[in-house]
Amino acid sequence: MNTTAPTAWTLPEIPPLARELEPALRARINNKTKPLGSLGRLEELALKLGLMQATLEPTLAGNGAVLVFAGDHGLADERVSPCPKQITVQMVHNFLAGGAAINAFSRQHGLPLKVVDCGVDGVFPPHPDLVELSMGPGTKNALHEPAMTRDEAWECLARGARLADEIAAQGFAAILPGEMGIGNTSPSALLCSRLLGLPLDECIGRGAGHDDAGLAHKRKILHAVAERHADAVDPVNALAAFGGYEIGMMAGAMLGAAANRRLVVVDGFIATAAVVVASRLRPGVLDYCVFSHASAESGHAKAVRALGVRPLIDFDLRLGEGTGAVLVWPLLLSATVFLRDMATFESAGVSLND
Repeated sequence: MNTTAPTAWTLPEIPPLARELEPALRARINNKTKPLGSLGRLEELALKLGLMQATLEPTLAGNGAVLVFAGDHGLADERVSPCPKQITVQMVHNFLAGGAAINAFSRQHGLPLKVVDCGVDGVFPPHPDLVELSMGPGTKNALHEPAMTRDEAWECLARGARLADEIAAQGFAAILPGEMGIGNTSPSALLCSRLLGLPLDECIGRGAGHDDAGLAHKRKILHAVAERHADAVDPVNALAAFGGYEIGMMAGAMLGAAANRRLVVVDGFIATAAVVVASRLRPGVLDYCVFSHASAESGHAKAVRALGVRPLIDFDLRLGEGTGAVLVWPLLLSATVFLRDMATFESAGVSLND
């Protein structure tokens, strides 16, 4: 596999988890005033965060940055989504106006939100919450040609990673990436199928709400796209063949965050497709990911099972935008709080002996 980037950017190395701290972290968790294992997956999260941050006292006090990556897709012209492509640009305006679900949930939890224009077919006035990284007015139509060039795919990864570097330099402890792009369940299905070795039909879902006829049409188009790009088997070639700009920049941001020992809170199906790309380039990125929820988009269950991961909640969510990632933020905070604030058996004067 050729992993040489054509730009000055170098694919970042992912530091290994601080496994040498695991015995001490487990002892710290087990010595809290509770039965062994009684906080369930919160204990797993506390351990994971400590190993990520290489400390016995992990914290998310630096807070998390919500990043909504937006991009358009030429493949949307083939009616792979029941929604018109213009909704992408309209929703970006809605994000910037503070009116979307992700805005409401981010405000609720005090998380700052930035919208990243990766390649939306529209023009936006300057805005303090807009990060302008556009690669152009959307990808090409993957039914007829690669969605982007290999160089463009590398550039998406590089721009996302540099953004994560900036976020880390600002002191944020985590990124919560989400996305917006009409038609983007289609490249996500293609990427998960190709890079995870899954049957394509198992990765194709109803997206924004296809009826049976629409789903059948989507399957027909995606099979034709997969056949056209049958030789796109490595992660960068697959990303270039299928798109999209926002998926590539999300994958790059995940790589950049992990390289800085930052937590990546993974949203739903499209964000998971970005993880698939990132993990095929640097498998260690998975050590820094927490998968927030089990998406109702049918391909998601297959993808997370293939990755060997387990989402935290199952609320039948399928909105995207990063909403699932933000909704589990309090659970992540609780994992650090119990480790910090709970008494030990010794400090509380509680004896396990008669």
